[in-house]
Amino acid sequence: MGIDLILGTAGHVDHGKTALIRALTGVDTDRLPEEKRRGITIELGFARLELGEYCLGVVDVPGHERFIRNMLTGATGIDLALLVVGADESVKAQTREHVDILRLLDTRAGVIALTKCDLVEPAWIELVEAEVRALVANSFLRAAPIVRVSSATGAGLDALRIALAEAAASAARSVVPDATAPFRMAIDRAFTVAGHGTVVTGSVASGVCRLGDELVIEPGGVAVRVRGLQNHDRPVAEVHRGQRAAVNLAGVHHDQIRRGQELATPGHLVPSRLLSVEAQVLRHAARGLQHRERLRVHVGTAEVSATVSLPQVSVLAPGERGLIQLLLAEPVVATWRQPLVLRRESPAETLGGGHVLDPGAERIPRNVPAVCAQLAALGDSDPLKRAAAAIYFRGLRCWADADLIRLVGIARPGEIVARLIESGEVLILALSPTRNLRVHREVVETYLQRIEGALMHLHAAEPLAVAVERSRLVARFAGLGDRAIVEALVDLLVARHRVRVLPKGIALASHGPRLTSNEQKLLAELVAAIRQAGLQPPTVAELQAGAKRNRDAVPQLLQLAAGQGHLVDLGGELFVHAEHEARARELLLPDLAGAGLTVSQIKDRLGISRKHAVPLCEYFDRVGFTRREGDLRRLAATPAAV
Repeated sequence: MGIDLILGTAGHVDHGKTALIRALTGVDTDRLPEEKRRGITIELGFARLELGEYCLGVVDVPGHERFIRNMLTGATGIDLALLVVGADESVKAQTREHVDILRLLDTRAGVIALTKCDLVEPAWIELVEAEVRALVANSFLRAAPIVRVSSATGAGLDALRIALAEAAASAARSVVPDATAPFRMAIDRAFTVAGHGTVVTGSVASGVCRLGDELVIEPGGVAVRVRGLQNHDRPVAEVHRGQRAAVNLAGVHHDQIRRGQELATPGHLVPSRLLSVEAQVLRHAARGLQHRERLRVHVGTAEVSATVSLPQVSVLAPGERGLIQLLLAEPVVATWRQPLVLRRESPAETLGGGHVLDPGAERIPRNVPAVCAQLAALGDSDPLKRAAAAIYFRGLRCWADADLIRLVGIARPGEIVARLIESGEVLILALSPTRNLRVHREVVETYLQRIEGALMHLHAAEPLAVAVERSRLVARFAGLGDRAIVEALVDLLVARHRVRVLPKGIALASHGPRLTSNEQKLLAELVAAIRQAGLQPPTVAELQAGAKRNRDAVPQLLQLAAGQGHLVDLGGELFVHAEHEARARELLLPDLAGAGLTVSQIKDRLGISRKHAVPLCEYFDRVGFTRREGDLRRLAATPAAV
């Protein structure tokens, strides 16, 4: 079985790219009438070139500067390049720009063809070769062979085929086909064929597609079924990475499809309007890349407008590398380390390019070293560090192990995730008996500190309160969208002894009420008065009326005493001493466990008025000591602890 690779042409307009491909393959890739009339390539052209064990899917791109976007579409996903330089004109503007683009798109191998050598003298060709060598000196083509050819006479074509075969062997060494990888193909054309329906074409970037497969078109989430496959006009049962493919689809009209969308395994690609990128500005760019600058971004076969955010600096100077975020005008799909190209709109120029670090990014704050460090870790060679960073940027969002294939290029994500959990880098929050959330430890700590900060604020607002109602604290984080997450984080604070659970709610472990000397004295007097009154204590209003100072503080001081366990709150207006509440339980327990008691009988057993008996009975019902059956109170099946 042969090795399939994608070969892309590059070079200035009218330097003979299409004529050379025709001479090599017998295929005229200029298929449009306008191309025939004007004698230049406008749209992408395609051909097949067999070189021994290598089968090259050739993508012929336009060289005119007006069609640079089409060139970028064709250059996406190529494995090796054929740089074409006309010997009669030597290096021109688009020659330079195409070399830049190929390098930015991570092309690893290639051959340089000097065309039209039959039109110039050998001495001139030597000068052209020297200029070409100077151009490619710092690129992937620095050691590439330069082959002198003539498409008109056929001179040099055999030598060019040999050179291309050697370049294909070099490119194949860096390609590791994986039939189990998700299928992915960027769409460069969509049209309809009479009697067959919608057809899309593209270069297969990963995986395998077979007849009958269920796929999806993204962005858009359009579910489709494969009902026909071709590779260079030949019907086939499957297509795989490195092949050109024409895919006949059921379930979609060609008008619903546009260049820039991708055909993929369902769930593999997720559209996003924000990309985090490791970028490089070309050394010869007219000026640096500025924060909030608008650009054109070419990723896959998509071209979209974007605004740049620089999280660390204000400008990336020509020749510099740095981390950027791209805020896209419309969603695109991408995967980790996918190359992209950045171009200015006016004046039109290729500014630079980069590699996607986070294809589903969230906005990150500027000038926060910890966040930038995690962003840089997405480019680390260690898959553990990359995976940990990707999980960090998922925040409190749910994710699946398989997402890490797209996010950080990991083949066996389950093993990596298990190691991160074992090391404590990733924590598991139990949201329910059947639902867990896996979160990076630094993200967890950030939210724990936020909750502690909210508790501190609430404590400061009510300095006499011993605790804060848990529901009140959780409500402050309603913006997270899932109450169970906040509850799980609070439980973690409790487990780590950073928060205490009290009868009236929760409090910071270090929190204690701040009382003045007068408030401390009044608190002692209130507790003593209620203790002396037994089971017939004065109401809160009566205690306020009897206070000689700090009357407004009486309700809070009573709640404080209840929180400390000295008093029991019967319902807001009445407090009894904890000793008397416990004594009342002991006295009533035998009868409650037997035939039960009415309110009147309870009043008589305890020797108190109905005014105090009713709140006490309702309190016992509320805390689960008793249960009401008509007029009777009986002991609850599992009574609350004394």
